[in-house]
Amino acid sequence: MSDIIEWVLEMRVQEGEADNVQPLLEEMVAATKADEPGALHYEYYMNSDRSTCTVLERYTDNAAVMAHLGNFGAKFAGRFFTTFAPERFSVFGPANEEVRAALAGFNATHQELIAGFHR
Repeated sequence: MSDIIEWVLEMRVQEGEADNVQPLLEEMVAATKADEPGALHYEYYMNSDRSTCTVLERYTDNAAVMAHLGNFGAKFAGRFFTTFAPERFSVFGPANEEVRAALAGFNATHQELIAGFHR
């Protein structure tokens, strides 16, 4: 089985914060791309009225997730939670207890791989 952990985080844009979304995400994407080789997939999507945003993330393993969460907490968490209100967080793959504990504040749901492949 794979060590890859991925998630879908669906968020509501906080009232009055729509204009802050793009600058924040550009900074977050650049930092993740530059500093986190274990981040395999990191994409944000927004609906047309700019009221909701969804992020798709994929990491090589639990260590890569923890590296990302450490960087996120140190650099971006304050601004992120001023800008977004998480509404649904679905985590896929073999998240260990450390990752599950780190994501507990997001009320994440977890699912394990039971069949399939990736290329």
